[in-house]
Amino acid sequence: MNAPEPAVLVLEDGTRHVGRAYGARGTTLGEVVFSTGMSGYQETITDPSYAGQIVLQTAPHIGNTGMNDEDPESRRIWVEGYIVRDPSRIVSNWRATESLDDALIRDGVVGISGIDTRAVTRHIRSAGSMRGGIFSGDDAALDADEQLRRVTAAPEMAGQNLSAQVSVAEVSLTPATGERIGALAVLDLGVKQATIDNLAARGFDVHVLPQDVSFEQLCAIDPVAVFYSNGPGDPAASAGHVALLREVLDARLPFFGICFGNQLLGRALGLGTYKLPFGHRGINQPVLDKATGKVEITAHNHGFAVEAPLDEPFDSPNGYGKVEVSHIGLNDRVVEGLRALDIPAFSVQYHPEAAAGPHDANYLFDRFAELVRTTQQAGTTKKDAQ
Repeated sequence: MNAPEPAVLVLEDGTRHVGRAYGARGTTLGEVVFSTGMSGYQETITDPSYAGQIVLQTAPHIGNTGMNDEDPESRRIWVEGYIVRDPSRIVSNWRATESLDDALIRDGVVGISGIDTRAVTRHIRSAGSMRGGIFSGDDAALDADEQLRRVTAAPEMAGQNLSAQVSVAEVSLTPATGERIGALAVLDLGVKQATIDNLAARGFDVHVLPQDVSFEQLCAIDPVAVFYSNGPGDPAASAGHVALLREVLDARLPFFGICFGNQLLGRALGLGTYKLPFGHRGINQPVLDKATGKVEITAHNHGFAVEAPLDEPFDSPNGYGKVEVSHIGLNDRVVEGLRALDIPAFSVQYHPEAAAGPHDANYLFDRFAELVRTTQQAGTTKKDAQ
């Protein structure tokens, strides 16, 4: 039996963890973050929101069900690197078409296994997310100072606009599978397939648009509403997406945004955004829906958040009337949702499609469909506003 190939994880503060090579060999650099999901690793690594990030799985045993052709959330694996403690040596699931290790190699994702992932997680929770690098193959033998130099030379996540890396290049259409409402313009900032499927099931003809589309191009499909998806990067670096959204809001088109889309709605309304110390990533985040008083367990993947008053409605600094925080994270009181009271727009900071579960927040797609129907009945669609 061949001896395992070495690999090393290097954090920007000089912390080093030596383990075994996993996935592709070489060097990868990015922001090191952790995800607390106990299941759904295939959905995690194919989520475009993880572009630019090296993801650590806190669950110790990863890869036992392999990879299949039904569960990917996009066209490829997007994580910049992958950290696991104990990768499964065999695949045991009737749907599997390949192993996780083979999929990582195919998509060129450098990983590391066999390190104390609990220690790394605790360090990030204390010191905050930071840049890191995984070095394997020949690069594992590089001088430690050179490895650290490469890590500290990598760009920080703050200030990065990564939408162009993950967005589609051409428009795609998924026809409605439920009772038809009309055409929906989805700005692809890193949209997941489960989101598209949920929107189509609510009666929308889902037009997935490139992230650099103009308002005129968006209106060419005659949309009844607009949706901004999840995605990677710093919302403060997405001024173009905010400007487009303000045109949408000015036209009184119904709007729904999730995750990155929530942050961009906040900025369009005139609110600020900031970087969280280590973010929310996983499928077990408790959120309070202020409208119902219910606590929902939700799927998250975000490192930035919106600044807004939590308790009372407030005036939009950009003149869109009254706004309220609709959902609050119960772990740290982070804004988890926004609702405009004078225009048809709302958003949440998490992922209601939750393909790997839980599905407590799936009702938000119904809420959006009802908002669009109500707006249509009131005659305040784009055509009436123009």
